[in-house]
Amino acid sequence: MTHDHAVSSNAAVPIQERQPTGDEKSTQKRFSEFDLEGKVFTVTGGGRGLGLTMAEALVEAGAQVHCLDRLPSPEDEFIQAQKRANPAYGGSLHYHCMDVRDAEDVAHKMSKIAGIKGRLDGLLAAAGINHVDSAFGHSQADINEIMSINYTGLFICATEAAKQMMKYKCSGSILLVASISGIMANKGMCAPVYNSSKAAVIQLTRSLAMEWGQPDKTGKKSIRVNCLCPGHVVTAMVEKILADDPESRKVWESENMLGRLAQPEEFRGAALYLLSSASSFMTGASLVIDGGHTAW
Repeated sequence: MTHDHAVSSNAAVPIQERQPTGDEKSTQKRFSEFDLEGKVFTVTGGGRGLGLTMAEALVEAGAQVHCLDRLPSPEDEFIQAQKRANPAYGGSLHYHCMDVRDAEDVAHKMSKIAGIKGRLDGLLAAAGINHVDSAFGHSQADINEIMSINYTGLFICATEAAKQMMKYKCSGSILLVASISGIMANKGMCAPVYNSSKAAVIQLTRSLAMEWGQPDKTGKKSIRVNCLCPGHVVTAMVEKILADDPESRKVWESENMLGRLAQPEEFRGAALYLLSSASSFMTGASLVIDGGHTAW
């Protein structure tokens, strides 16, 4: 018996892949876990800057996004973003005037937005202010304003959003925007109260994630809570700091491994990841994106 033409059982056999039909091609989606079609999100501090940039990413993924900001009416930056909201993506961008410190109005706005489609799938809390000065230079009024927006206002928005998510039995995600200033003292920026407020946000993230993470027998769904800790990003707030102290730019650029400051657009992917089911097993965590600033 000859084995000259025998085929080994380990030999590679060409695989005939079935090609999808026309109908299948139209319904197939790559990375479906990032798809936000039909979902509803609120974004505080979404009238401009980093908040608006991240809100646009959610719109492009198909979400109905409601930006909440204390500006009486949206500025041109928001209007242009609204025009870019391609209907083909299925998403939409809306504006509401709201001060995060007004607990009654926050509750009203969150309830009204959730009631439109009978759901609220997530919150991106990006509203915040800074005050650069020495500890001796901070008045009681300065301290109260910073903490009332960066911490108390954020806490109010997170709890009111969570109430609506529980009411409509939505298993969703809350993303709190903190900062690397919450885990380190920034060279070139003396801002003790701002830094402290961001550290509080990081701890609040863990606490809320623990409290809201597990579903119960009443039908309450899991709510994931994470925070984003950006490095130095070129926003209007940062540009003001740099205008007052141009040397800060050199210090900040030299302190990270990429030798430059970040652009708001570089956080779009992180926002989409943390607010979609792509991060379904992530909660109580802080995602640091800082160009290696804290990795030396």
